[in-house]
Amino acid sequence: MAGIEHIEVDQDEADMRLDRWFKVHYPGLGFGALQKLLRSGQVRVDGGRVKSDTRVQPGQTVRIPPMQADHKKSGPIAGKALKHSPDAELLSRMLIYEDKRVFVLNKPAGMAVQGGSGVVRHIDKMLEAWTNQKGEKPRLVHRLDRDTSGVLVIARSRGAAQKLTEAFRHRTTKKTYWSLVKGMPRKNEDKISTWLVKEQTPDGDRMRVARHGEPDSDHAVSYYRVVDTVANRLTWLEMEPYTGRTHQLRVHALHIGHPIIGDPKYFIDDPNWEFPGGMQKRLHLHARHIDIPHPDGGRLKVTAPLPPHMVQSWNLLGFDADREDLAKD
Repeated sequence: MAGIEHIEVDQDEADMRLDRWFKVHYPGLGFGALQKLLRSGQVRVDGGRVKSDTRVQPGQTVRIPPMQADHKKSGPIAGKALKHSPDAELLSRMLIYEDKRVFVLNKPAGMAVQGGSGVVRHIDKMLEAWTNQKGEKPRLVHRLDRDTSGVLVIARSRGAAQKLTEAFRHRTTKKTYWSLVKGMPRKNEDKISTWLVKEQTPDGDRMRVARHGEPDSDHAVSYYRVVDTVANRLTWLEMEPYTGRTHQLRVHALHIGHPIIGDPKYFIDDPNWEFPGGMQKRLHLHARHIDIPHPDGGRLKVTAPLPPHMVQSWNLLGFDADREDLAKD
């Protein structure tokens, strides 16, 4: 049995209920036992009596009376126990940036972010391998389509997730995608503004452009810029979604008459157009860069390398990805 402890509430525990705080720090302590400690005044916050539903704040001190050893975490918890698991190793290969608040992955094309029909393995489930010492599993704060590769930001804690989610909600995040599209747009850069609605098809859910005011439709805005082209037949577009609708960039590319190469849902077959030889028939859409407010202040800016099938296409077409990144800097 240990002596009295005083534990300071950290930033990621802001506004957490006290009973939840104890569940994280002392998982072996039952709710009934906690209630007894609270009623007798043995557990206090900043020296004052509290209840189980009291919300704690960063910097406050929780008084912990002597506890049985089995009330605390014992032995290696999930994060360490699974350090060499297949999931942890795969996540480590995807990792392109980390600090104490966030992970940033370069998600491979074909890897699902969350579970769904027919999905056996996905990143959300795999993140259990990185559970921290408090028993917190890293949290998703945004999504990428299964066939889209690139930057995926992961919050390492509850507090970081709240701030990152808020940044996406208030659109203070800038996301840049690279795509390869059929043909060449008439304008070198433009804004695309439509309404989108989801409809069910034999091949699964599909988004389509809707009329303004159509039931269940959402407004979607994207921007694009032509980076390079080959004989007006294939074009490298830099695309930025202002809103975050399902399949938004893919539908908008189709809407302007230039669908993304290899898109299994939105590339409309043209009898007069042949898929270029030497290129893989996979979706050529990559979340290249993100610029987002960091939970601790300042901005987090991360760039993800192109996936192998797009590297192959860029080399075949003579596109210089490094040159474009330097131009942006």
